[in-house]
Amino acid sequence: MPLSEIDKKSVTRVLIYRLGSLGDTIVALPSLRLVARAFPQAERRMLTNFPVNVKAPPAAAILENSGLVQDYFRYAVGTRSPVELLSLWWKLLRWRPQVMVYLGPNRGVQSALRDVKFFKLCGIRTVIGAPVTEEMQRNMVEADGLLEPEGARLARNVAELGDARLEDAASWDLGLTLGERERAASFLGEVGGRPLIAVSVGTKVQSKDWGQENWRALLGRLAGLYPGYALALNGAPGESAASEFAADGWRTVASLQADPGAVINLCGRLTPRESAAAFAHARVFVGHDSGPMHLAATVQTPCVAIFAARNIPRVWFPIGAQHRVIYHAVDCAGCGLETCIVEKKKCLTSVTVDEVLAEVRAVLDRVG
Repeated sequence: MPLSEIDKKSVTRVLIYRLGSLGDTIVALPSLRLVARAFPQAERRMLTNFPVNVKAPPAAAILENSGLVQDYFRYAVGTRSPVELLSLWWKLLRWRPQVMVYLGPNRGVQSALRDVKFFKLCGIRTVIGAPVTEEMQRNMVEADGLLEPEGARLARNVAELGDARLEDAASWDLGLTLGERERAASFLGEVGGRPLIAVSVGTKVQSKDWGQENWRALLGRLAGLYPGYALALNGAPGESAASEFAADGWRTVASLQADPGAVINLCGRLTPRESAAAFAHARVFVGHDSGPMHLAATVQTPCVAIFAARNIPRVWFPIGAQHRVIYHAVDCAGCGLETCIVEKKKCLTSVTVDEVLAEVRAVLDRVG
């Protein structure tokens, strides 16, 4: 049943259910801030998953220092182990949360109903936002015919707590600390105060990868058009080599210029939050549909985002009107594949270097 304002003030322990990693956590930020406003005196802990990929940072790496979550319970997503489930049940039962806010993914009504049953067995009497209807599961079609963003779906499902203020930039703020900003600035000192282009060539899944040769060609073209600019590459430690390969396109052209600018490879050298602080210095961010793209959006840096058509348009687009998204709608759009073999990634291979370059130039010409 809906909580009254008096009930909210009496709540001392709130469990927040949110799975995923970097991008999944960021799109939930307005809803997490809403929970903090609704239960300002409560201890808020998150039930989340262990990272499913070495490139995927845990939710704690994004939310630390934000004040939105004080602690975490973690489990292996999809586990069927009775021992692990019993252990999780016992941990939650002992903590005794009075309210659970469900910010989980749309995995089907039956899955949501099973989750609610489990949480009730953990002694949680009030569950808010569980998508137990088809309407709560779906991203709704908006007036322009496109689907609502995932962050909007989450906010709609927990609207009984109040307005998530999706249009307010402060709702997407990570609350970066002075120390995080200073550490990012210290790394960027290597570029000598030049105007900055931030790039992330990495992605966790094959179906989103535009290709190293495309990135190398694009960066070479950008170096020729913007002499004196600096290039900062960012991503997971395992993406450093691919970033270096792409950056050689920039270096080859820049070496012929009077002011060759600078290249800095930050892959694995900054935390996700420090990466966001670094992106705040950039005039544009260029990358795949990825966690770094969402980080750049949180600090209001214009993004040029190259999207595969594995997802339906807009659901995972970066938040804000200043971004430019390149998305080719093909006949197999919405496939959800992590590896695309049969169609050979035609939604991405049809994206040309010229097309991406034009979008980057449009952003840089606007910001000056």
